[in-house]
Amino acid sequence: MPLSVAAPSTAPSDPRPAVRRCRPAAAAPVPAPVAAARSGGPRRTALFVREFARHPLTTASLLPSSGALARAMVPGPAAGAPDPGAGRPVVVELGPGTGAFTAALQHPAGIRPDRHLALELNPVLGRSLAGDHPDVEVVVGAAADLLDVLADRNLLGRVDLVVSGLPWQAFAGPVGARLVPDIARALRPTGAYTQFTYSWTRWAPPGRRQLATMRAAFGSVTLTGPVWRNLPPATVYTCRRPAAAARAA
Repeated sequence: MPLSVAAPSTAPSDPRPAVRRCRPAAAAPVPAPVAAARSGGPRRTALFVREFARHPLTTASLLPSSGALARAMVPGPAAGAPDPGAGRPVVVELGPGTGAFTAALQHPAGIRPDRHLALELNPVLGRSLAGDHPDVEVVVGAAADLLDVLADRNLLGRVDLVVSGLPWQAFAGPVGARLVPDIARALRPTGAYTQFTYSWTRWAPPGRRQLATMRAAFGSVTLTGPVWRNLPPATVYTCRRPAAAARAA
C-alpha cells in the first residue's frame, strides 16, 4: 500500500489535502480539498526555494518559473494546443512545482482543461499544489509512472497537451531516456508537448541529447525564446505530431 505522508483526509481538524507517496507503478492521487485558500506568489517562491535547498537534484531551479515563461509554455489553439471551445481537453503536467504553469492552464483565458492531471515527485509541493488548485488532480509520483497513471484512468493516447517543468536529470539514464517516447505515446495524434530549458544550457551535451530525442519522437519540434522575463532566461520547445513508432513502442 502507498505510504501516507500527511494527516489522513478523514481528520476534521486538518484542512490540508491528504497526500500519498506511491510505489513506481502505483502513483496515488491527492484528493482536492473541499475549500482551498488561494495563496500569493511570495509564499510559493519561499516554498520552492526551500524545497530546492532540500532536493536540488530533483527540483529544476532555485526559483519558480515566471508568468512570462508560463504563458510561453501554454500555447494557444493556433499553435497546436487544444481549443477549449472545440472539445473536452485533457492536459497533463509533469513536475508542476508550485504551479506557475498550472495557473496559466487554469486561467479563464487559458486552455481550461476538462481533465487536468499533475504529476509531482515532491510530496510537499504536491500538497501545496492541490490546495491552491482544487480542480486539478495531483498525483505524487515520478514522471516515469506517466503511462501507468494514464492507463489507470483510461486516458492513454487521449491526452491533448503535456506541459513539462522537469529538470534535465529526469531525462537521464535508462528510465529517463524512455520519458519523451512515453510522452509521445500518451498524446493523441493531434496532441502537443511543451518543455523548457534554460537558454544558456541548451547547447550543452545533455541539452543536445534531449533535443535529438524530441526530434526522434515527434514530427515537428519548434523553439520559442529566449524568454528574457524569466530567471534564468529560458527557451521553450513545442513538439507536435507524435511519431507512430514512439506511439506504438
